Amino acid sequence: MRDLLSVLIAGAILTAPVVSRAQSAADFPNRPIRLVVGFAPGGATDTLARLLTGALGQELGQTIYVENIAGASGLLGWRNVAAATPDGYTLLMAENAVAIRPGFKDMTPTFDPVTQLEAVASVAHSPLALCVAGNVPANNIKELIALSRSTDKKLNYASAGSGSVAQLVWEVVKDGAKIEAVNVPYRGGGPAMAAIIAGQVDMIMASSQVAKPLVEDKRIKALAVTGKQRSPALPDVPTLAEAGIQTADVDLQFWFGVFGPKGLPADVKGKLEKAIQKALQSPAVRERLAVLDITPEFGPGAVLLTLLQNEIKNWKTFIEAKGLTAN
Repeated sequence: MRDLLSVLIAGAILTAPVVSRAQSAADFPNRPIRLVVGFAPGGATDTLARLLTGALGQELGQTIYVENIAGASGLLGWRNVAAATPDGYTLLMAENAVAIRPGFKDMTPTFDPVTQLEAVASVAHSPLALCVAGNVPANNIKELIALSRSTDKKLNYASAGSGSVAQLVWEVVKDGAKIEAVNVPYRGGGPAMAAIIAGQVDMIMASSQVAKPLVEDKRIKALAVTGKQRSPALPDVPTLAEAGIQTADVDLQFWFGVFGPKGLPADVKGKLEKAIQKALQSPAVRERLAVLDITPEFGPGAVLLTLLQNEIKNWKTFIEAKGLTAN
């Protein structure tokens, strides 16, 4: 009798987590959801995350709040999500930077988004704008190139950190324009933009929606955009190709996706996918995204995973070919 009781107790202990997990998936979500952004407030990723929380929360019937965990070019936020319980209550809004870091062999600690994160859905993409501070004596790319070659002092640019999207896009532009510039890393797009507004740095590669009002107020100058077509937000600004800069075969736009910890239950992931898709179809959300020059582009987790894997491969090839290091 005692042996039978022991077997029953052991069986109950072994099956309890499975039952609990099944129940949590069935009634998901029953408490607020945390959406992590790996950068300080004010940047493109943070802006998009905050824009989506309202519509996404309505679809899921729960509050969704943004938590900024800035540092190490996004790594601190990514690792926080990767270490969380895979139950759908901790998510990550990430961008290209998560695919860039694996290409740097000297960047520690390492992070593999394919094995440490669960791709939930692709969300949007947005062009970048090559901008200079108001006190930089260049009004177009030709003048910027001439300036970089005529001064003993190297130009510098603000980025959201070593290994960030902005740094790598700058490396592509530097290669195409044959100019030199020094990276000045900050803890996110917001602090980086504050630095160029204050005239503390010469240049920045900013999301077009963040740059637009500052360009209109003549606080900074936009010299080119990274998209294949001109940006509706900055219609008078030429593309890099129009400005005569040839770039490598890598995506020079921001792309954004939602991730969770690896091992997210399939039904929870499915609910999140559908909710994100519906949130992106909201007229109010689409209108606001258009104003910000962000193009909604929903794709299920499988599509985001393929994008991630391709981006890792392409950026790794570029980084190795140019012999780039994280510092």
